[in-house]
Amino acid sequence: MVPADPRPILSAGLDASARGWLDEAAAAIAADATTIRRLFPAARRRCGHSRLNDHWTVDEAARAVLLTALPLRGRHLADEVTSLHRHGDPAEQRAVLRTLPLLDLGDLALPLVREALRGNDTTLIEAALGPYATQYLPGPEYRQAVLKCVFCEIPLDRVHGLTARADRELARMLADFAHERLAAGRDVPQDIRPVVRTFPDVIGDALRHALEEEEEA
Repeated sequence: MVPADPRPILSAGLDASARGWLDEAAAAIAADATTIRRLFPAARRRCGHSRLNDHWTVDEAARAVLLTALPLRGRHLADEVTSLHRHGDPAEQRAVLRTLPLLDLGDLALPLVREALRGNDTTLIEAALGPYATQYLPGPEYRQAVLKCVFCEIPLDRVHGLTARADRELARMLADFAHERLAAGRDVPQDIRPVVRTFPDVIGDALRHALEEEEEA
């Protein structure tokens, strides 16, 4: 499960200088939203970029603090966040995508998720498939995103909400993928099996036989 909010544990990853800078930066943004355009790129240099936990880096969490300090709502917030994403480097884009669940955006940020999913940067694809996508990404797009993760070898335990959102159609798509792998003499990824087994009617004889052989082995 991807932790939606890294802010409670961020302090442990910052020294006194970085904490002071971040507090001042957040206050400046709360007073003037346009200030984030200057401060957002500086977060990595001022706060560091070590790993905070399995899902967040320190700079991503610091940027989450800055984004949540924006005194904007609705379309105005979406426009500012979109601009930061579009003009940011991959590290800044990951921070935006990971912070979406913490912002009052409704479905207004779905274009950013879709943009990441169209690309080939696996870190951005993974960041896009967090709690925000779980809540707002339509079913067909969510299924295609999961399948893209399989093709790109992104572990499915990095996809938020998969257990809740997996349905028969996704299981069928993954089973078809597994059949193609078997026909090509290739292994079936382990992490698609729990989804497929949840809907046994989609498995098919060849895949069922392969799974039974593995269980016996």
